Amino acid sequence: MTADVRIVAGFPENQRPVAARLFWQAFSGKLGKVLAPEAKALCLLERILDPRFAISALTPDGRLTGMAGYKTGDGALTGGGFKEMAAVYGLFGGLWRGLLLDMLDRETEPDILLMDGIFVSADARGKGVGGRLLEAVCEEARGRSLARVRLDVIDTNPRARALYERAGFEPAGEETTGIFKGLFGFSSATRMERRV
Repeated sequence: MTADVRIVAGFPENQRPVAARLFWQAFSGKLGKVLAPEAKALCLLERILDPRFAISALTPDGRLTGMAGYKTGDGALTGGGFKEMAAVYGLFGGLWRGLLLDMLDRETEPDILLMDGIFVSADARGKGVGGRLLEAVCEEARGRSLARVRLDVIDTNPRARALYERAGFEPAGEETTGIFKGLFGFSSATRMERRV
């Protein structure tokens, strides 16, 4: 059964809190220990999510039910920096959190569109929304005259990896978290790429 959604660039401003909540639900296992408590994490996400680097799935009544983000040299879905971190967590809290999150940051590369997260609401999973968002990201890459899309999937998320493989992404390398495994909740991330 396919969900009745439309895929659009960006996300409606009135759906910013929903976007923050869905992002947190998808990535709190990876970012929870660094961005906790949840109320502050949601506050930060509402501040930094940038619709210029988002593709959204909206229900017929305009409710956000999924999103894919990407990163370019001009910015990313999860933009922001120390200023935003300090505004939510204070100077010291913003500093140590920012330093840890920098370890997960990935640099853009020539000829590649770098995905910056994908998430779908629980009620829309298994209905093709994730696949449609991935196709829209690939279309964005083609529109920018880029040859490939890259994403990273952590070892604790086999469901996401299966989705990416079905969408034509192939493994292209792996990185480990080493001594930070306990902090981030995963031990490795597989780089996956698809030619577009």
